Amino acid sequence: MMLFQDAAQDPQMGDVMSEEKTLSVIDLIFNGGTGSVLIISILFIMLFVALYIYFERIFAIKAASKIDSNFMNQIRDHVTNGKLEAAKLLCAQTDSPVARLTAKGVSRIGKPLDDINTAIENAGTLEVYALEKNVSVLATVAGAGPMIGFLGTVIGMILAFHEMASSGGQAEMGSLASGIYTAMTTTVAGLIVGIIAYIGYNHLVNRIDKVVHKMEANAVEFLDLLNEPL
Repeated sequence: MMLFQDAAQDPQMGDVMSEEKTLSVIDLIFNGGTGSVLIISILFIMLFVALYIYFERIFAIKAASKIDSNFMNQIRDHVTNGKLEAAKLLCAQTDSPVARLTAKGVSRIGKPLDDINTAIENAGTLEVYALEKNVSVLATVAGAGPMIGFLGTVIGMILAFHEMASSGGQAEMGSLASGIYTAMTTTVAGLIVGIIAYIGYNHLVNRIDKVVHKMEANAVEFLDLLNEPL
């Protein structure tokens, strides 16, 4: 009890305790040496790239998934009434993968059904490729981020043990612990980058799958329309 009272009454002891407990992120980064700063800088760039790709793709996928619920009904009416030009115009005015697939099918009306189906599938492959643009980079960042972080930690450990070996085993434990402690920050940074990129990648893949499902459903509906008796 007296120990706690002495600590509370002695302002110098309180200052020492507060100094020991407070350590900023900037200090952790820059106290790790040139290697730590370099690796964390690389991880920061990777994080920026991952976030840019994620938000750019999420807005693109969101725009691609928007389509008027009455679109296929209008296409059905135009095709049934033989107004193919009106159907093409409607597809041209609708900026979405579904509309572009439908436009490709409308332009092939009059040819064998297999040819129409092949044309729609080829157009669909291009649309999926456009949706998945740069998404694989997120997967690369998700895998490479933690590995780069571990590399920084291993380098820090090597340097710490090299210092111990060079001093003949007489190196101060404080300096060794400080070097190892700051080196571990690269692992933390790498894991943060990897986790963010991994979550972003899986979310984008899920959103793309939904758009692809919608494209397939509308393609089947269009082909069924062509099979209906006039």
